[in-house]
Amino acid sequence: MASEARAERSAVGRVEPASGESTRSEDTGSDVQLVGMTWAHMVNDGAANYLPGVLPAVLLHAHEPLGLAGSLVAALAIGQVLQPLIGWVSDRLGGRAILVTGFVLTSTGGALLAWTRSLTLLIPVLVVIGIGTSLFHPQALAVARSLTRGRRGLRTAFFLVGGELGRGLWPTLASLVVAHLGLGALWIIGLPGLLTVSFLIRWAPRQPPRPALSLVPRRGSGPRGQARAFSLLVVYATLRGFAIFGLVTFVPVLWHLRGRSLVSGAGVVTTILVVGIVGNLGGGHLADRLGRRVVLVGSALAVAALVVPVGYLHGPGVWVLAGVLGCALFMTLSTTIMIGQDTFPESPSLGSGIALGLSNALGALVVLVVGLLLPDADVRLAFVAMGAASLLAAGVALGFPSSVVAEDGHLAP
Repeated sequence: MASEARAERSAVGRVEPASGESTRSEDTGSDVQLVGMTWAHMVNDGAANYLPGVLPAVLLHAHEPLGLAGSLVAALAIGQVLQPLIGWVSDRLGGRAILVTGFVLTSTGGALLAWTRSLTLLIPVLVVIGIGTSLFHPQALAVARSLTRGRRGLRTAFFLVGGELGRGLWPTLASLVVAHLGLGALWIIGLPGLLTVSFLIRWAPRQPPRPALSLVPRRGSGPRGQARAFSLLVVYATLRGFAIFGLVTFVPVLWHLRGRSLVSGAGVVTTILVVGIVGNLGGGHLADRLGRRVVLVGSALAVAALVVPVGYLHGPGVWVLAGVLGCALFMTLSTTIMIGQDTFPESPSLGSGIALGLSNALGALVVLVVGLLLPDADVRLAFVAMGAASLLAAGVALGFPSSVVAEDGHLAP
């Protein structure tokens, strides 16, 4: 009794934090971590994707034909085919060591490109970069998902903005470095990564391990529904990946063939990718409000209508068109990732790896095939191929089961 009385007296005057205050504090911490992860995403994807901005210079310096541009981009992306497997392993182990390791590999590989002067050295480095970004993305996307409370589409899109900024700004930054300092100065690209590693080690949230992980279908979808959603997701995201990698590969080559500067071609790529941020955020918001199917179909149809003129137009109008195309192209990025995560609810990293990594690798392989088949004299035919692929993607989007593209943007029960 005496001990209970002392406990009651010690509790007098002690103020428990209000639940609202605790929630606000947690939300603020999550917001800070989300911003930090978005920055890391930008640095990682910048180091992994600046090659298109300097592709013509790299190929000319190595005395290789411009037709090999698709081969180099495919070598850069082929490592992403490992993302689903890495995502599954990441979910089983938890923590954050895998994403940190991938981040270090990507940044180091981006710096090493400064000293590669032949295909025998260049391609292995590109493969290492691809493996690094494959290690980073599944766990990073799962971490970002854990930091989204409400308005999942918009907040996931915010995290993805970091990657778009990196992919968009780094090609132009790299072209400026090469134009003023030469290819040997590309090691500068790796510096932001070295400065960011300490943040990831100290502040990146740890994912809980799932040692008894089982990949069961989401309730209500059934094995057949899950297989159908999985197949359509891979096809749709692969067609989108073909358009993205095709643009960043063939726009600089087309500009070079037109006698334009290296920085100018990289600038068009930057316009597509950076202005695409508006489409990413807008697409996440629209998916929350109107449903995912509307965004998937609308994005594909818009890309089909806009991508062909980009390859044929001249003058200032092409820059405006490139910006609008970027908005349409990235409207579905957060939506497809959420579909992947919802299709495999027990392994969100696996779902993310399928929606992003595997599909990007397959899309890059399509770019490789198209690049080898096209004559150097008419690269514009690649833009026609991208338009046809986007029309096909619109048809694929109509086939998604309603259980993963509920009209209100949420999962069907």
